[in-house]
Amino acid sequence: MGAEVPGLPRGGARLVVLLLVAPALLWLLGLIVLPHIELAVLSLRARVAPRVYEWSLNQYATFFDEPLYWRTFVRTAVISALATVATLLLAFPIAWTIAKVAQGRLRAAMLVLCLIPFWVSEVVRTLGWMILLRESGVLPALLVRLGLADVPPELLYRDATVLVALVYGSLLFMVVPLVGALETLDDSLIEAAYNLGAGGPAILRRIVIPHAAPGIAAGCIVVFMLTLGNYLTPTLLGGKNSLWFTEQVYTQFITRFNWEQGAAFGFLLLALSTAIVWLALKLSGQRFGDVMRRT
Repeated sequence: MGAEVPGLPRGGARLVVLLLVAPALLWLLGLIVLPHIELAVLSLRARVAPRVYEWSLNQYATFFDEPLYWRTFVRTAVISALATVATLLLAFPIAWTIAKVAQGRLRAAMLVLCLIPFWVSEVVRTLGWMILLRESGVLPALLVRLGLADVPPELLYRDATVLVALVYGSLLFMVVPLVGALETLDDSLIEAAYNLGAGGPAILRRIVIPHAAPGIAAGCIVVFMLTLGNYLTPTLLGGKNSLWFTEQVYTQFITRFNWEQGAAFGFLLLALSTAIVWLALKLSGQRFGDVMRRT
């Protein structure tokens, strides 16, 4: 059944709906669909002479033939997955407190604390981490004053530093869908489970987590995709040896002007994101539409 607008015939109602969604469709077509088509074309061609190209899979073969590329790809995927899991473990108790425990001003204050990192740009947040963690920064000096270190340690350019910064920048995107999912959980179900003798771990496993599954899936998908495609944080905090795959994409496009190779790398990153989304939906037993309503 098509949408109906009171006072208009069915054909007029469809025209109104089409006009309403036309800006969004044009936005998607112009900024998402067409650029991806162009990238696909670029990734499947090879330059044989100036302004002469032929269809080829050489760019994808280069990825598998060069160990640096596919090892960086795997490393980026693993750290992104670890950041997603860490963000979920940290965000779940926060979301539970906001949705079920905190009231009034405390609830509002917790939401504001989650929003504070996004009051400044990602560049400023990352530079703040550098000021805090560099050898002459605040935290190394504090460790020396407390007697925990003889000399100021260099805390930058480590995988753990990059992981912490990624979790810090992704926390809000996990908390929001989790709060939305947990708010709809009927407290009487938990009370009934306690009355029937169920313990906290059993209630969490059988009631809370299944109910929050759409929020968990939505948060994990968003956080993983944002982390996987992050460029600034791994590059600045990880240093020249950060080995993050988006840096390889940037190098091909901007440094080497090899757009064909850069497009192939970009599509490999897109394929990984798509595979992870599909896997997350399969493991959680969720539908894509249900998950998107939580984002």
